[in-house]
Amino acid sequence: MTPHNAANKGDVAKTVLMPGDPLRAQFIAETYLENPVCFNDVRGMLGYTGTFEGKPVSVMGSGMGIPSIGIYSYELFHFYDVDAIIRVGTAGGIGDGVKLRDLVIGQGACTDSNYANQFGLPGTFAPIADFGLLEKAVSLARARNVPFHVGNLVSSDLFYGDDPNGTAAWKKMGALAVEMEAAGLYMNAARAGKKALAIATVSDLIFTGEETTAEDRQTTFTDMIEIALRLA
Repeated sequence: MTPHNAANKGDVAKTVLMPGDPLRAQFIAETYLENPVCFNDVRGMLGYTGTFEGKPVSVMGSGMGIPSIGIYSYELFHFYDVDAIIRVGTAGGIGDGVKLRDLVIGQGACTDSNYANQFGLPGTFAPIADFGLLEKAVSLARARNVPFHVGNLVSSDLFYGDDPNGTAAWKKMGALAVEMEAAGLYMNAARAGKKALAIATVSDLIFTGEETTAEDRQTTFTDMIEIALRLA
């Protein structure tokens, strides 16, 4: 057990789906997993293990932001022998052609966070996804005729940023969508020698103001969930 996770060794599967919202974790477990068992409710960060199409799969909330997913993913990789974490979250679309409810599969994750500073690198680290997971996710999205984009996410520490031009600057560099966790997950996976992928559903379009509801975000973004489950 850790200060943030009540699971015992063996309670968590080798692959974990990780939405930000713990209630989305509960929804995934109760909707898709056979015989789900709750292994964690510390601080309300729900985690479950069950099976999907005969394979053990876990799902656990990460909370919001790199510091939060940094804690939970670190513990899963280092203390619970997890091999792969797949983030299934939401993002604000900023790229040309990105539409509401499209999937953005994070080939890489830019960030304004200082999280990489802890590793003492003599330069700038580029957080990227595991290619095997990325390749399989793209194949599954194509087979299901799900609208998707592959490229850079932006993992920002700021939800309410003070610079009104900050997001536009990321768009100029080809970023597709803004979220808050992928870069930290990718860094932790790299350091642990493990696998990670972020799949995000576009919940709002930052430059037009179009958006989905909180209920939609919690219970209806099923394409990314069903793709992620088949990566396990």
